[in-house]
This record gives sequence, C-alpha cells and structure tokens, in this order.
Amino acid sequence: MNIALIGYGKMGQIIERFALERGHEVVLKISAGNLDELTVSNLRKADVAIDFSTPDTAIKNIYTCFDANIPLVVGTTGWYGQLQEIKNECLSRNTSLLYGSNFSIGVNLFFHINEVLAKIMNDYPAYDVQVEEIHHTQKLDAPSGTAMTIAEAIIDNLDRKTEWVNELEGQTEIEVVKQDQVLIASQRIENIPGTHTVLYSSEVDEIEIKHTAHSRAGFALGAVVAAEWLKNKQGFYNISDIFNFK
Repeated sequence: MNIALIGYGKMGQIIERFALERGHEVVLKISAGNLDELTVSNLRKADVAIDFSTPDTAIKNIYTCFDANIPLVVGTTGWYGQLQEIKNECLSRNTSLLYGSNFSIGVNLFFHINEVLAKIMNDYPAYDVQVEEIHHTQKLDAPSGTAMTIAEAIIDNLDRKTEWVNELEGQTEIEVVKQDQVLIASQRIENIPGTHTVLYSSEVDEIEIKHTAHSRAGFALGAVVAAEWLKNKQGFYNISDIFNFK
C-alpha cells in the first residue's frame, strides 16, 4: 500500500517506521517546509493518506484529499466543530474518511470500559466524576481530543451529567463545577506522551480507571492499522468502527 503522510513531524516519522515494517511504502511526506507539495496530483500517487498535522491546517488538508478522491485517516484533533460539514462533504463526494481522537488500541479499549462504567454509575448517585489528562508541553489543544471523547461518552451514558468544562493548570481555573458538569482537568508536563484518568469519588471511596501511554508508538501503529482498514472503503468512519466491542 502506498501512503501519503501529511504532517511529517515526530508522529509522522513513527508512523512511517510502522508502515515500512508492515510492508507499505511512503510515497509523499508533507511537513511545514513543503506544504506546496500537498497537491491533488501528488496525492494520487498514494492509496491512502494519514494526517497528523495541526488543527489550523486539517480542514484544508481534508478538502485536498477529497479533491484527489483518496481515502484519508485523520488523527489531528481541534477541528471537530466542523465535523458535520466534513461528514456531509465526504458522503456527497462518495469518498472516505476515518477520524479519531486517539488511534491507540489500548485507548479504544479504555473508551469502551469508560462507557460501560458510566452506565453502571447511573445507579450510584453518591459518586461524582471527573476526567484528568496530562500531555507534553508541545500539545497545542486543551483539553485533549481523547479527554473530550471520554467526557462526552460519560455525558451520553450518565444521566446526571449534561456538559463538560475544562480547567488547564496555570491558565484557567474553575471555582465551582456544577452538579451536571464533568470537569476535565488538564496539565501540560514535559515529555508526557499522554495519561488519561476517569475518577469517580464519593465520601467513602474512589473508583479510578486510567490509561498511560509509554510512547507515541501505540498511536502510530493504530493509525497504520486504520489506513489498512480504510483502503477500498467509502464512507465516513470513526476509529471505533474498527473495533467490535458490541
């Protein structure tokens, strides 16, 4: 399979390593220094594209891949405010896109456990819940897309919660979190690939589930697996569609 990498930074280089190990070829590498090479003609050399770029370039990259009619895996977050627009465009053009806030297999197992636990906790109103996330200082968005996915799954499955709010250590502080809100507490610490915790607390005890990434390798491998899955498909998909948790 020929792969175009859009966003050839640290993550892109790890994705390249896994792609080569799995017998694929990287035919296009786009970084900040050669953005002009992200063209329809260059993209058509590939069977699939993988985007791990930046939130401010993701939408443009998506539309260029649509123009080239090339399947696209999007690991970039921070653009989900335009998700419905992109979905409509994808379906109307009969092309394909798979997106996700986190491509790690372990994190997607964690997502499923989080949903199941939230449903169970409907019967135990004494417990309040919050989400904590820690990432490296180079991460541009807060909260992380993974943390938002976790919080939104809690809201979808725990009747007493209706929205999430974010507190970024050192920059924003929320004095009072309302009973129907899920707090996402964010920290940025050097050299932390990603740690996500869901904490249910009562007066007598706490229940905690936690995922800790040891490196970016899990995200990169998951992106290549997603690209393999997406090839020759049409439609608009989420990373959860790859897994058969139901």
